Parts: sequence; C-alpha cells; structure tokens
Amino acid sequence: MPADSTPNVLFIMADQMKASILRMYSPEIGIETPTLERLAEQGVRFEHAITPHPLCVPARISVMTGRYPHSTGCRRNETLMPENEQHAFRIWKNNGFTTGLIGKNHCFIEWSDLELFDVRCEISHGGLPAQGIFGDYKGEALGNTGMEWVVPEDDITTGHHGRKTLSERAQSRHFSYSISDGPEEHFGTSVIASQTEAFLAKYAEGDFSDTGEPDPFALWVSFPDPHEPYEVPRRYAEMFPPEDVVLPPQRTDEYTDGTSPERNRVLARMMRQTDDPEEHRRGVVSVYQAMTRYVDAGIRRILDKLDELGLRKNTIVVFTADHGDFGGEHGMAVKGGVFYDALVQVPLIVSWPEGGVPQGMVDDSMTSTIDILPTLLELQGLASFDGIGTGWARNGEHEGSALNEAETRRMQGRPLPTVTSAPPRMASFSEYGTGGPPVTMELLDTLEEPLGYHTIIETLWAREAEGRRKMVRTPDWKYVTDPMARGATLTSGSDGGPGDVDELYDLAKDPWELKNVAHLSENAGVISEMRSLLAGWMIDTEDPQPVELPDTVGRSIPVE
Repeated sequence: MPADSTPNVLFIMADQMKASILRMYSPEIGIETPTLERLAEQGVRFEHAITPHPLCVPARISVMTGRYPHSTGCRRNETLMPENEQHAFRIWKNNGFTTGLIGKNHCFIEWSDLELFDVRCEISHGGLPAQGIFGDYKGEALGNTGMEWVVPEDDITTGHHGRKTLSERAQSRHFSYSISDGPEEHFGTSVIASQTEAFLAKYAEGDFSDTGEPDPFALWVSFPDPHEPYEVPRRYAEMFPPEDVVLPPQRTDEYTDGTSPERNRVLARMMRQTDDPEEHRRGVVSVYQAMTRYVDAGIRRILDKLDELGLRKNTIVVFTADHGDFGGEHGMAVKGGVFYDALVQVPLIVSWPEGGVPQGMVDDSMTSTIDILPTLLELQGLASFDGIGTGWARNGEHEGSALNEAETRRMQGRPLPTVTSAPPRMASFSEYGTGGPPVTMELLDTLEEPLGYHTIIETLWAREAEGRRKMVRTPDWKYVTDPMARGATLTSGSDGGPGDVDELYDLAKDPWELKNVAHLSENAGVISEMRSLLAGWMIDTEDPQPVELPDTVGRSIPVE
C-alpha cells in the first residue's frame, strides 16, 4: 500500500445479477462482459462467492456491516439498517473519507445514516425516489446531497416511464420484458455512470475538500439492473437475439416427482414458465443478458474516468451483486426465497494492482459477500483481523488500526483469501425467513387463478417471513434445511423419506441442481457433515454483538 495515503474505495454493486450470466463463471450460458473480464484480469475473481441472503435489503445490509441477517435483525425487505449499527460508511466517515452513494439505496433509512454521505444521488428501478414503480417504499430517500443530477430530472422521469408501465404489456403471466427506443442517456444505468463520472471529476478537482487536498473517498455505485422490470435500450438488445439464447438445462418433473420441498413447489406453481411459448422464454432471458451487458458498459465508463483522472492507482475497486436471478434456470425468472446457485452465487472481483493485490487470479475457495468489508478495511489499514477469535482481548485496541478489538470482532466476515494473507474457507452460508408460518400449496388454492408474477407480489411479505431455513454450500455439495417446515424431524431428509423438508445437491454430478438427493440413504453421511458445518456456523455467530473478553486470566494474572 502506498505509504503516503489511505486508498480510496470504489464499490460497484449490480442488483440481481447471478454469477452464471457471466461467461467467466459459466461458459455454457454466460455472456461476454468485456469490462468485468478486464477488471478480473487486473485483480482476483472469486469463483464461489455466496450472498448471505438472496433478497435485496438483507443482502445489502450484510455487505455493509460484515454481519449475517440473524445478527443485524434485517431479514426482510421491510427491515432496513438499524439506527447506530456499525457499518462501512460510518467507519469511513469517522475516519475522514469523502463518502458517496450513487444509484439504488435499499439499505439505509435513518437520517443519522443518510447524513453520513457527502454525496447521495438515489435512483432505483422506476426512476427517482417517490417515482419508483413500487411507490414510495422503504429504502429510498427523497432529495440529493452534495450534487445535483447531471441529467435533468424530468428526462430521468420520462426515461423510466416504460419500466413503470411494463406490466401492462406483459407477454406472460410470469414475466414481462421490453426493448426501448428511448434516449439511452436517460436510462438508470447511463444516468448512474454519468453521475459517477461527474463525482470523480469533482473529487479530482478538490471540490469536496475544504483545504483543496482531497481526503480519500469511499463511493458506492449501485446499479438497479439487471433486476426486473426487464427493459433495455435497443442497442444492447440487438447484441443478444432471442434465437441465440442458450437456455439452461431443465428437468420436466423436477417439481412433480415427490423430491422437491413444498416451498420450492409453491414458487414453481406461481412462476414456472411451463406453458409459455419458447420465443418469450428466450426473449426474457435475452433482455436480462442485454441489461447485464449494459451495466458492463456503464462500469467501463466509470473505470475509464478513474484512469483518465489518475485515480486508479490508489483506488481499490470491488464489483459484486446483492443476489441473483433465475434467468431461465429451473424454468423461472426473478427470485423467490430458495437457495439455488442462480440466486445465491454472485460475481465478486477485487482489484488494486498498485496495492499488491494479485492480478489475473481465480480463487476457488468458498467466500461470502460479508467478507468484503473486512477485506477493504484490512487493505486500507483501518482494521486488523489477525488473531480475532483465537486470543485474549488486547486492551480494546489494535496497534495502528482505526477500529478497536470489539469493533473488529463485531464483524462476522473475515478478509478474503488471495487478496489478503487470510486462509481459504471450505464452506459458505445463507439464510432466509423470520420464523413466520408457511406459504402452502393449500393457500395457493385460495388465490385467484391464473397465478403468476402478480401472485409473487401478493404473497411477498408472507414468503419473506416464512420459516427459518439455512443453507451451507461447499465446492461439491449444497444442503438446505428448515426446522420449521411442515413435517420436519431431526432425521428429515436422511431416512429415505420423501425429501419434502431438506435439500441436498451433488454439485459435482448435478451443477444445475436439478435433482434433490437428500432422501437417498446413501447420502446420510454427507448430510451429517453438512449439518455439522451448519451447527458450527450457528454457534460461531450466535451473539448479536460480541461479548466482552477478559484481558486478564483471573482477577490479577495478566495476559502475556
């Protein structure tokens, strides 16, 4: 790390971008993304990065805090960042950074948090706050801080009109998608890129500093795409003709042969595209691909501006997504509270060549997006995680670190391997639910037919809350369990039963997770091992905040 300055952070997040939509993660169905591939060549790409929760708000809060949803209490999209929580931007602001958020928020709601941003310019799926397609929902705040929009607000509003009315032109009860001939510069992805370019230019000119000498910056660039509503400018759509789409492998009887848990069957009944014409199943995937390529083009503009201004050498660049999207896998689109890789495995790239981060490396260990914040703080010299959890308290301080021992221990993520000297991990974890009652097939029978995307929205709050399911994934296996599911027992899924509670996928033989093999007695040993990993994780993270450690052996014997 350069001796004379703390590095900046450019943290780029896409919304609902699964890893397998990118060619570098899935040569079978992924698309070329030149900018992200270039960024990976300039840093470390993590092959198995897992979101701690496949839903927007819980995932974002976990990234910002380095903590799991069961510790922050943020388990639903309606439960945002708690007041006074330790998070990335509180840490950076307290350490003299110029801070910024450009794009989708869906994380911070308290004014004590919003005021931590020197620049805050929010835009989401349907445009500016209070003009979003879902109305005035939690997770977006009115007004700008520190900058005005470089694209006129009226143009932004007009540019998002098609997205707000897209459902009126749906090709299917399961999805809608559109190709727009409107001005590309008025779309959210282009607006965010333009605003970020302007931020970097103003920063380089010293506009955010009282002394003219800029402080380091920490900027969150948060693209709302490729999340639905699926709409994209024509130029990008033409790059991905529907007839060229390679649809993921399917299994026709996946949800009817008795091996799928009820929760998965409920989702499939609402969203599986079994009766939709192939042209439209390909069409919605092609627009999702095009939106992904559009985000890639926006990132290219930002990185080019970083280079042009001479800021790249002292800026750590991170790219990830909050969670994924079915994108045609399992015959569905969007998301829905299950744990297939399409929803939990996300891209993750860390790049800082001048700071000694390796270039062109692929790390194939298991990682989590809660590891991003600890990694950045360690690279910046703001925290040390050396010995955390293995030694005595060190009188509250880490030598040379901005965070004390308790503040560092509060984070449940750990620095990423390869990027730092931290060792690799063998398992990653994800979770969903708040202990609420199940959404059952019988409940669906009471709803008006035909079911579809509207049913997803109508049942959203109940599905976000149901159960307490947990997932553990290793490179070769994935196991999902929910002790609150109907019929759950201590031996569910390992006694030759119907597999209506647990899920187990042999990822080496079945990378598309089409066959749940939890009910096969031959896998009882694997399930035992996976449950042991889950139990260890739950014990390790059971305290919502760190318990004070002693700094003496007893009342008088000091720790050496």
